[in-house]
Amino acid sequence: MTELRHGDDPEPPEPFPAGSLYVPVRPGPSGHAVRLFRTPPGERTAVGFTSVRRLTATLGSGHAFIRLAGAELRTLTAPLGITVLTVDPQFTAPAPAPVPPPAPAAARAPRTARIA
Repeated sequence: MTELRHGDDPEPPEPFPAGSLYVPVRPGPSGHAVRLFRTPPGERTAVGFTSVRRLTATLGSGHAFIRLAGAELRTLTAPLGITVLTVDPQFTAPAPAPVPPPAPAAARAPRTARIA
C-alpha cells in the first residue's frame, strides 16, 4: 500500500473546527431556523461560535442558539447555495467615544446676522 504524503490526501480534513459550534437561530414556522449573515463584501454565510461567551459578546445576551458540528451546518446551508462558514465573527465595531451633551441655551453664544 502506498503511503500518502502531505498534500496528497484526496479528501483533505475539514477547514476548522471539527467540534461543536454554537449556531445562532431564530424562530421559524416549524421550530428554529439557522440565522444567516453576510460577509463585508455581501456574500451570504453561515455563522458558528466556539463558545456561548463569544456568541453573547457578539450578538448580545438572550440570543437563541443550537449546537451543531461544522459539517452539519454546511450540510444544512448547502441547498441554499451557502458555501461559506464563518467561525467566531465580530460583527460590531468598537463602541464610539461618548458625545458630550450640548451646552444649555443660556451658555451658547448669541448668533448675529449681518444685513447688507
